[in-house]
Amino acid sequence: MKDYATEKLRNVVLLGHGSAGKTLLAEAMLFSSGAINRMGKIEDGTTVADYDEEEINRKISLNLSLVPVEWKNHKINILDTPGYTDFVGEVKSGLCAADLALILVDAVSGVEVGTELTWGYVDEQGLPRMVVVNKMNRENADLGRALESLSSAFGKNFVPITLPVGSQADFAGVVDVIKMKAVMGSDGTITDVPADMIDEVEEARVALIEAAAEADDELIMKYLEGEELTSQEIEEGLRAAIMAGTAVPVLVTAATTNIGVKSLLDALVAYAPSPIDVGAVTAQGVSGDEELEPSELAPMAAVVFKTTADPFVGKLTLFRVRGGMVNANGTVYNIRAESDERLGQLYVMRGKEQIAVDQVRVGDIGAVAKLTETVTGDTLCDKGYPLSLAGPVFPAPLYAVSVHPTSKADQAKLGPTLTRICEEDPTLNWRQDGTTKETILEGMGDAHVSIAMTRMENRFGVGVETTTPKVPYKETITRENADQYRHKKQTGGAGQFAEVHMRLEPLPRDTGSEFEWDVFGGAISRSFESSIRKGVNQVMEQGVIAGYPVVDVKAAVFDGKEHPVDSKDIAFQIAGREVFKRVMLGANPVLLEPIQRMKITVPDEYTGDIMGDLNTKRARVLGMDQAGGKTIITALAPLAEIQRYATDLRSLTQGRGVFSMEVDHYDPVPSNLAQAIIEAHRKELEES
Repeated sequence: MKDYATEKLRNVVLLGHGSAGKTLLAEAMLFSSGAINRMGKIEDGTTVADYDEEEINRKISLNLSLVPVEWKNHKINILDTPGYTDFVGEVKSGLCAADLALILVDAVSGVEVGTELTWGYVDEQGLPRMVVVNKMNRENADLGRALESLSSAFGKNFVPITLPVGSQADFAGVVDVIKMKAVMGSDGTITDVPADMIDEVEEARVALIEAAAEADDELIMKYLEGEELTSQEIEEGLRAAIMAGTAVPVLVTAATTNIGVKSLLDALVAYAPSPIDVGAVTAQGVSGDEELEPSELAPMAAVVFKTTADPFVGKLTLFRVRGGMVNANGTVYNIRAESDERLGQLYVMRGKEQIAVDQVRVGDIGAVAKLTETVTGDTLCDKGYPLSLAGPVFPAPLYAVSVHPTSKADQAKLGPTLTRICEEDPTLNWRQDGTTKETILEGMGDAHVSIAMTRMENRFGVGVETTTPKVPYKETITRENADQYRHKKQTGGAGQFAEVHMRLEPLPRDTGSEFEWDVFGGAISRSFESSIRKGVNQVMEQGVIAGYPVVDVKAAVFDGKEHPVDSKDIAFQIAGREVFKRVMLGANPVLLEPIQRMKITVPDEYTGDIMGDLNTKRARVLGMDQAGGKTIITALAPLAEIQRYATDLRSLTQGRGVFSMEVDHYDPVPSNLAQAIIEAHRKELEES
């Protein structure tokens, strides 16, 4: 692949609802540019962007894929993203590396759930955008209806820069509104505008000129004075309008028949910003924030936006260079890990194909294999000039499963395999739950976690089963109580004797637990304090009423007895353990459950359904806000009731609702529910 100067680079992320045609559009771009001599098909699993085994089996994109296209002496790095909402992490990674968002809309369906969600992510990132109305060759395709749905959903100034020649089965080409020429067929033959379209094209051109002129003071004055704008002036004005967000260009394509694709590539070269147009980014330096210019003379800094794990190739790290230049076989510094990383061969990725290169220029995207410490979000820089760049910001997981290996061999490989899977996808997270003693894998939804399980088995040979995680309840007391326990054991040899008097007091929530020694007069030697404490800690870890940790309790030993011969460490451990149980059972013990703070965003028409559903989940609504036709509900709900809320919300809102949640506090479990949990624990103990 040719080496391209920074001003000749375009970094474009493809976004949209699932099945809008992103992967096939990337395939058509490759075919139009001559990079491939035959277009692959989703059904056959032969596209460049979807090469993962699971993607081929399921016939949907699951991963971010890089597809560089060379067109008219420019390099367009196309970042193809999944459309399914569970894989939002891949979308966030793509946005981190891109300078322009290309949002696909189905010409039949118009704006869909995925369109709305990805539009919001682009807003968060502050990227300029263009829209492609794809599948113009489908039955019932309608550009006017698609534009209407865009304006209704987002209220922007959408201006077509290509118009369809024919529609549905008769879609034969596009008209370039700026150049006033028709581009016909898959080969892009240039002809005159069809006579019956001249009025429509003239009207679209006027709207386009107005949008372009409004972005530039000189152009608007020239336009208002009635002077004709040149094609170059229109292009410059439109580029400025895209960067300012005052206009969103719209193009039409049919990726399956490769119509309109060459005009789209021309538009990306003409209107998508280069890294130089984007300008400096803010980096964190030794002395604070500094502006990092997209120049090869600037300090070297590259942000890692994607990591892939492969059992054969090893770890592959994708990065975007923001300053300087990255050279093969050199050494870079990972500022987070505070360690040097040795670079081997550098690559430009095209799907799974690795194209070897000697260097990756500023603004470009490259890859390197087998870095030791580096993970997604890290910055690679010059050790003599350490800089930190902002990486992708990923949402917190929303769906969890308890993971159980299917064999002893799988048990040994489980931890390392989970670590590799989570390195590849930072929206996955695994941990050992100290409360329930379970291995927990968390993700964005059931499909997300299910695919991770399949990959563990197919890629790494680790078989697992999953169950719904146990809720990490806790135990505490609600009143003060005191009692005693005598441990006495005589078996013919040396005996055991210990007597401990203990008092328990409740402490404020989340203050931890305390142990106090209030024995005076030498009733128990101070040397046995650690033995009693050990017994108490053992019970607090295992629980008293339902097998969950005891929290927010103050235990005070205030009296007891010992024997000069039979008192020993084990005797006081047992006495400490048993007296704690006895005192706690008399201190009105309760179960505590985690309460999650939820933020739920849904279209207004679903608000009633969501509120009704929350009422069935013991939730307490704290407030409601309105924003852009959406209702934002803030609520508190017990984790036990919302472990599968990602699935419930998708079902209630036809996939249009989103939510986030985090642990807020612990509250007592209602007594009727607590009794059922305690009984289940008692039955489990009897069975074991």
